[in-house]
Amino acid sequence: MVKIVNIGMNHETAPVELRECLAMESDSISKALDSMRELDCIREGLFLSTCNRVEALFITDSAAEAKRSIISLMSKIGNIPEEELISILYTYEDSDAIRHILRVASSLDSMVVGEPQILGQIKDAYVQATLEKTSGVIINRLMHRAFHAAKRVKTETEICEAAVSISYSAVEMAKKIFHVLDGKKVLLIGAGEMAELAAKHLIAQGVSSMVVANRTFDRAVQVAELFDARPVSFEEIGPQLADVDIVLASTASPEYVVTHSQVKNAFRKRRNRPLFFIDIAVPRDIQPEVNKLENVYVYDIDDLKGVIELNKTQRQQEAIKAERIVQEEVLKFEKWLKTLAVVPTIVSLKDKVEAIIQAELKKSYSSFAELAPDQKETIQALMRSVAEKIINDPILYLKRKAERPTLNTYLDVTRNLFNLDQDGLGKNHPDFQRSSRLP
Repeated sequence: MVKIVNIGMNHETAPVELRECLAMESDSISKALDSMRELDCIREGLFLSTCNRVEALFITDSAAEAKRSIISLMSKIGNIPEEELISILYTYEDSDAIRHILRVASSLDSMVVGEPQILGQIKDAYVQATLEKTSGVIINRLMHRAFHAAKRVKTETEICEAAVSISYSAVEMAKKIFHVLDGKKVLLIGAGEMAELAAKHLIAQGVSSMVVANRTFDRAVQVAELFDARPVSFEEIGPQLADVDIVLASTASPEYVVTHSQVKNAFRKRRNRPLFFIDIAVPRDIQPEVNKLENVYVYDIDDLKGVIELNKTQRQQEAIKAERIVQEEVLKFEKWLKTLAVVPTIVSLKDKVEAIIQAELKKSYSSFAELAPDQKETIQALMRSVAEKIINDPILYLKRKAERPTLNTYLDVTRNLFNLDQDGLGKNHPDFQRSSRLP
């Protein structure tokens, strides 16, 4: 029996130090998908890795074996003992797994409910799965249903308007620290979407100057121009620490971008002025030991949970509407999923009809010899049209019975009635293989 399974961790089940062990770059995700493709127990698979969650979604005929294999794979990727990993993982199956991925896509399972970034991240994960050829009929359909649900939630509710983004939350954290940001100097490390959003909020709060550092200097220049800031290279981060008040880091680097020694050296010139780091990257950009230095304060993405309680009541009201939309889409997908059971019989029926058409055309070869090519095509189209109309009612009937517990009885009757399991005129019949069109 085909099962849909989702195994993963998120900001609620695992702290950032464990999530970052499994956070991946695109090439690492490709390796994970390669490993999933090699597992005989997995028919289709998708791997999602963001700052707040790591999940494997897969289709299997052997759920127990597949779950053990995925947990083992995650253990190897994150170098986390399986016993420790199991304690922070959640597992959803079938309807629960469908509902979960639709809720994630609709940003109902995010640290910040209504934040739109997660949908783009899921789309990227799906694109990668299609490129790696690990997605198939079921995941393809499920992902498009998830995208449709997310679109409905965005257009039919105001949950996005009520959302407080992680970038906004980071700036609110800075305001709690300094009360006002007027006259403060900021070093922005990273020039991606979240960093750019943070820059907009910081400028709106009146920071006096901003420096943008990015591993790709051209991108640092682009972002700096948007906010009248100054671009610097990654190699200049150390010296910049001596002059700024706030460092906001948001890169995709697998290694620490700011180290204990860099900050310690910078403090020789700071004259004990406090320095605040807000690290919204996973894996973290700021080495944790930095927080041990005097007058240095480091906040990571898990520290923002208190800030994002803002607008909670309004988000909850809109979330009720969004949950109803998700449930509607879950039911639609489940209805489609049940129709998969009738597909083999429908395909066999269509194959037999095509084989009969081709066999009869072959018998009439001599009668068609004098006809023009377009006349032959017209005859063939006419025969196929008549045949399709004859079998259309049986096909619709089977689809309507797809949700009935007695479906197998209807399938057996159909296969016997049309003699689909005999060595008759199926797609493997010689007449079908030799005759694909009129002579």
